[in-house]
This record gives sequence, structure tokens and C-alpha cells, in this order.
Amino acid sequence: MRIEILTLFPGYFRSPLEESLLGRAIGSGLLEVAVTDMRLYSQDRHRKADDEPYGGGPGMVLMAPVVAAAIEARQDVPPAWRVLLTPDGRRLDQALVENLAQRDRLLLVCGRYEGIDERVRELGLLDEEVSVGDFVLSGGEAAALVLLEALSRRVPGVVGRAESVERESFVRDRLDYPHYTRPREFRGLGVPEVLLSGDHARIERWRRARSLERTRARRPDLLARRPEEPGEAEEPQAEGAKGRLQRSSPID
Repeated sequence: MRIEILTLFPGYFRSPLEESLLGRAIGSGLLEVAVTDMRLYSQDRHRKADDEPYGGGPGMVLMAPVVAAAIEARQDVPPAWRVLLTPDGRRLDQALVENLAQRDRLLLVCGRYEGIDERVRELGLLDEEVSVGDFVLSGGEAAALVLLEALSRRVPGVVGRAESVERESFVRDRLDYPHYTRPREFRGLGVPEVLLSGDHARIERWRRARSLERTRARRPDLLARRPEEPGEAEEPQAEGAKGRLQRSSPID
């Protein structure tokens, strides 16, 4: 997958693209990311890319000639799917991530200030608009990183175990189940007995039930999209008391 980012602040992406899974995916060639400064497409000798809004009002607006030239310079073959990061867009969710991950090339356009000149939309230079939530950011750069991180996890080979991706929150309209690791005892709290049993069938039933329980309590709206399935809430037999101290021998 190739993802191109248009921004006024290319340095914003320097460190995130070198770290963790993103950095490894780019370094190994699984993911290709290119960041371009939109100011390079300004005809102004000072590389000006924004101006005051017609009609007055606070803030600045990204100029249509700059944004349009930056987008059109990238419409080679095959053309990229052009996405504007903006509060006006469709709310980002896992279903949208899955859809965008099917595309070979994406062009992410980062809005700034009061937004872009509306004529960029009117000219049909954008294919989709995406918002990461009902709140205001200084620009689309942070949103682009959120989308990039989510997309990278859907590229085969980026996450070491494919099973990890399939079990993540929202992939199946359920929140994730609780996780525990060493030490077995911490401040009087232990690990649920079922997770120490070695019985994978029991563990799987426990995880499904806890996932449903957490979804029901915190995100009941997800149950409207995918109702509870028969047996999903089934508890494994002989489960230890959740969250109470388990007095078994330590794990090596």
C-alpha cells in the first residue's frame, strides 16, 4: 500500500514515521508513505498557501490553487483515492478503515486553519472526507496519523500475528476483553483462574463473555449493529472469582 500525505507541516510526521510498527513497516517495504509540503505548489514567491476569508471572519483559509495543484500533481496511474481529513467528514470507524485498506493508493489531504477553499470540493478533486471525532484539532495532521496507524495494521505482515488484528476492539463490533500479564499478584489482586488453567476452550469462552460484558456496559450502540449471538455470554465452568487473589504457584 502507498499512502501520500499533503500538508503544510511535513516535519510533523518525521518522528512518528520512524517509530514502532509504522517505522518497521516502512523500513521493510510493506508500507510506502510519502509526505509532501503543499507550499511547494504555491505561485507566491513567499510560498504563501493561505489567505483571509472572503466575507470577513477569523482565521485563514487554504487557497484553492495551492491545494488543487498539489492534488492534481499526484493523479498518475493508478490514481490515488483522495481523502480530506476534516471535521465535516464521515466519522472514522473500523468499517471505514477496512474499506480504505482495500485501496492500493491513498492521498491524505490535511486541512488547516478554517479549512480549504470550498472550490476544491466543487471541482470534484476529493473522493472522500473523513473525521476522527466530534472535536476540533489545529489541523488534519494528527487525524492523518490516526488513520495511517489504523490502516497500517490491516496491511499483511505489519502486525506480527494476524490473530492479534482479528481479535482487536471494533473488528467484530465488540470491545476487547481484559488482558493480564506478569506478575501474577499485584497489590492484592490476582489473575482470573481460567487464564491460568491451560484450557484453551474455557479461556476462549471466558474472553467472549468478558468482551460482550464490556461492550454491553460501555458501548451498547455496538450491539445494535451486531446483536448478541447464542452462547456468546456463556461462562466457562469452575471460573475463579474475577479480580480476587488466586493462591496458586508462581509462573516461571
